[in-house]
Amino acid sequence: MTLPDGGDTRGPEAGDGHRHRLRQKFLRGGLNAFLDYEIIELLLTLGTPRKDCKAQAKEALREFKSLRGVLEADARDLRRIRGIGDHNVFGVRLVQEVSRRFLKDRMLSKPYARSSREVFDYLYHALRDLRKEHFKVLFLDPKNQILEEKTLFEGTVDSSAVYPREIMKDALRYDATALIFVHNHPSGDPDPSLCDREITKELVFAAKVMQLKVLDHIVIGNNCYFSFADHGLIEDYALLFINMPR
Repeated sequence: MTLPDGGDTRGPEAGDGHRHRLRQKFLRGGLNAFLDYEIIELLLTLGTPRKDCKAQAKEALREFKSLRGVLEADARDLRRIRGIGDHNVFGVRLVQEVSRRFLKDRMLSKPYARSSREVFDYLYHALRDLRKEHFKVLFLDPKNQILEEKTLFEGTVDSSAVYPREIMKDALRYDATALIFVHNHPSGDPDPSLCDREITKELVFAAKVMQLKVLDHIVIGNNCYFSFADHGLIEDYALLFINMPR
């Protein structure tokens, strides 16, 4: 029998034994042998270690369709599931934030190595749910290690919102030698607009004048992205600058 708040009338020993088995299963083999609902259950019990969360875990999986859907769900949506409260949400939010910190630390401690996928993985969770466009800049040193990440503009990304002068000013402040631009499309479609292309071209030109290198401009959509560098556009814009009449 399950109580209204998700508790179990079998007593703490029964629930404790089940949770102990889940933890031992994880310690022995990681998550490979886990079903998705068991992973969610383990996370939910982090905040309420004396509470049986199997039913809530299964309901969350039904509601959000997949493990990833649960992990990416907003806390308010999670709390709408009967038996899931603030303490249960703690485990899910904890793994979200630890993952973000891990990805950020990994990015800040190793060369960019021209991996657009790595930048996407790092920034996707921060940008995916935003209703407005946010324009971020990654400032890099001569070894292509990230010195700083900064959101410089919010709202529609167009020539009236993105100021190359402000970006170059910050590049000098951080003593950067290379730049990566990233912005999101709330529509979910990462294909760059004509405006995106024109802004990228202007930024490549401005960086060249300052003897800085633009490595990429990445547009993030719904679990997908467009990389100007991967499509050869950054190189094309750089060549246009070189061939401009002096």
